[in-house]
Amino acid sequence: MAENLIKVLLIEDEEYDVRRVKNTVEPFKSQIVIKDIVSTGKSALELLKQNPEQYDLVIMDFQIAGGLMGEELIREIKFIDSSLQIIVITKMTVNIADFTFANKLMKAGAYWYCTKYPGDIEEYIYQPTDFILSIFNAFQKSRLEKEKLRSNSKIIKNVEDILAQKIVVGTSPQIDDLKKEIIKCAQSNISILIRGASGTGKELVAFNIHYNSSRKYENFIPINCGSLPQELVESELFGYEKGAFTGADRKKPGLFEQAHKGTIFLDEITELPLPAQVKLLRVIQDGEVEKIGRTEKVKVDVRIIAATNKIIEDEVKAKRFREDLYFRLNVVSIYVRPLKERRADIPILLEHYLSLFSIDMGQEKPQIDQSAMDFLVNYSWPGNVRELKNVVQRLLFSGELTITREGAKRSAGFLESLAENAFNGVGFPLPNEILSLKEIETEFRKKYFLYVRAQSSSDTEAANKLGLAPPNFYRMCKELGIK
Repeated sequence: MAENLIKVLLIEDEEYDVRRVKNTVEPFKSQIVIKDIVSTGKSALELLKQNPEQYDLVIMDFQIAGGLMGEELIREIKFIDSSLQIIVITKMTVNIADFTFANKLMKAGAYWYCTKYPGDIEEYIYQPTDFILSIFNAFQKSRLEKEKLRSNSKIIKNVEDILAQKIVVGTSPQIDDLKKEIIKCAQSNISILIRGASGTGKELVAFNIHYNSSRKYENFIPINCGSLPQELVESELFGYEKGAFTGADRKKPGLFEQAHKGTIFLDEITELPLPAQVKLLRVIQDGEVEKIGRTEKVKVDVRIIAATNKIIEDEVKAKRFREDLYFRLNVVSIYVRPLKERRADIPILLEHYLSLFSIDMGQEKPQIDQSAMDFLVNYSWPGNVRELKNVVQRLLFSGELTITREGAKRSAGFLESLAENAFNGVGFPLPNEILSLKEIETEFRKKYFLYVRAQSSSDTEAANKLGLAPPNFYRMCKELGIK
């Protein structure tokens, strides 16, 4: 019962009207309690600031002593607690249907109002039934408003936590410029094209644009276009209806439908087949998706962020990428610089990921001695930040509390100091560090994949060089921990 007790703050400067309000609510004293009575607006605001959770409802006279009254007082109360509902008692009008007056009250933030007239009713508020009903209804609205505020606070906190985990790390001028571009792009809904080599953090940039934008409470859907088999690209992106083809035993919403009101991130956009490019162009132009097996188009509101590690203009010239789609996507272009062009960020990145992964792995964070730091800062980082994260994980896996230059070299795949143990250019550990055949195969694959990718303009080109289908290459990279 205590949870459903309606606690009222009464603002009234005339004893006569205080008595009338008390008499009106008296039959409902088990449900409505007038917790406090004040005679001025200033006193009411002080009480509300000191005890913001003590009241569910304010009943106030429109005209009271002290100067602070009427619409101004209503606005001040709502500023303190927007969920607090306000019922106004007034002698300003004898006509309960005075819509101009009522509209002013509602705009200020009042929930309901009643007139003090006619004056011959001495014991109760005029229209007592409506007055009591308004109290109960206002209480329910207050509870709903408070619950909404709590839910919104949780959502806001979740977004803040997500952004804290996905921060853009670094203090170099290049990173400072990138952060400014992210905030600027987040303030609009225009299409963005992110350029940069593999592993530089293009998805991280797209992620931060989305979660700093007005769409942050909606879905962020990332998809690597190079990882989709060509025959499944359209069904994955745009969806299909039940019975659209053999095996379609149920309808499937595409990624664009899942991203409705949110953002879709199309990584490796140049790997999108030409037929899918045509459909994507129509989505951008008309805001409509053509589902397989459906004649009617589906309306979607999606912000598109695309990314590529290729020189997309060359793809357009070679007719592998549609020029009209290129112009639609390239409204604003962001270039994410490779790690070797911002070496000042390397120590900061190392510290960040050492702290992060040591917590995840439940072990003490090691220290990096100066010689190891010098090596890591001057290392070429062909795999960029993605490679740095993998190196940090290998450093932690070694279990050393102080990381030396040799330990850093081993984690980065450098074994030139052990050349006497090398065979045909492939480095081997010392005899007391013999690995199993499976471990050395995994290590060799990882190094060779990184090497081939560093020599390729895209993951698709790297896959072709290795004789793999792009989806298989993408899967193997994930298994090796380098994707």
